[in-house]
Amino acid sequence: MRLRLCALTAALALALTGAPAPAAEAAVPPPTPGDLRSYDIDEVYVSGVSSGGYMAVQLHVAYSGVFQGAGVFSAGPYRCAQGDLTTALNACMQTYLPRKTPAQLVSETRALASGGAVDPVENLSGDPVYLYHGSNDQTVVRAVNDDLAAYYQSLGAQVSYRKTASGHAWVSPLGPVSCTATASPFVNDCGDDPPGQMLAHLFGSSVNAPASQPSGTLIRFDQDDYAVGGNASGISMGQEGFVYVPPDCASGARCRLMVALHGCKQGYRYPSFGDAFMRYAYLNEYADTNRMIVLYPQAAPTADLTNPNGCWNWWGYQGDTRYAQHGGAQIETILAMVRTLTGSAPAPGPDPTPECVTASNYAHTVAGRAHVLYGGTYANGSGQYLGLWNIYTTSSIKQTGPGYWVKC
Repeated sequence: MRLRLCALTAALALALTGAPAPAAEAAVPPPTPGDLRSYDIDEVYVSGVSSGGYMAVQLHVAYSGVFQGAGVFSAGPYRCAQGDLTTALNACMQTYLPRKTPAQLVSETRALASGGAVDPVENLSGDPVYLYHGSNDQTVVRAVNDDLAAYYQSLGAQVSYRKTASGHAWVSPLGPVSCTATASPFVNDCGDDPPGQMLAHLFGSSVNAPASQPSGTLIRFDQDDYAVGGNASGISMGQEGFVYVPPDCASGARCRLMVALHGCKQGYRYPSFGDAFMRYAYLNEYADTNRMIVLYPQAAPTADLTNPNGCWNWWGYQGDTRYAQHGGAQIETILAMVRTLTGSAPAPGPDPTPECVTASNYAHTVAGRAHVLYGGTYANGSGQYLGLWNIYTTSSIKQTGPGYWVKC
């Protein structure tokens, strides 16, 4: 069990009252091309909204030994979708269909942990979790968000759950959308400061007032360098990702890392969206005054109907059956970025040439190299079609990344 000092001070209590932060003008530095490098980072957190909120939960649960806490705007519990789009839409956003209870999902999580598919659940006990939901949010309804609170509480997390009148959105003093609306760019202003409240709860102390204008560097890097399989677009991620680095962190000061995950239709590559989430989220301003690096990984739309809105993978699209656990293509890609920034990535070296494995499609599935869907066989990770699922049809595949198999 990870021990944490979660008793909040009087200053923290004041920070959580929802008092508006000093007024600031939305801005983000122009991106500077570069590469990720290591910094002196001692704590790692993750936050997100909508599909990014679901992915934040998946990262926190799958790698609770890496992430010390999570902030989630409008999302539901871990593995709510059960790898099924219909369930995702009708049980984990709306409530037209029955969904698994928080207690059932906790049992599933414990079973996955016992098999090594996610980190030990004991890590989650005492972790700070900040949740936010608005009563005018009809995209992910409150009952689903309530399940997320119950799920985390059952695992011993220290949950702060804020409920307002907001629409479906990340909420920030810089939000250009009125509080109760649900409209692009899905960043609303409700007259308070949820990012500051979130950071205070996650850090376990009051936070310094945000800067009026960001003064750090926004680095644009190639996500192919970290993507499972070496191809970000192949796992519905954008060519570029971003990291905001304040001057103190760049100069060697000890800092925290926040992974911030946009929602559907909010990625840099989504048509006409660009840097809006990074500009309005109100994280860079806090980063400058609280020694916090902000990593902004980017999901992207697919050319087919698999993921047209550029959502993060929280229902198992592209045949990724490990989407919520160790080996999930997007999870491992984001983790590779985190490990580079924290200096815990493996030492670089020549990549061994992957060996082709030829076997029946039945054998591939038994060995965990592929999975079955409607009688067909699909390579794990890439989702490439291998043919009918039986002991007679053979195929040759190779592993190009953790849990990522492609045709030879």
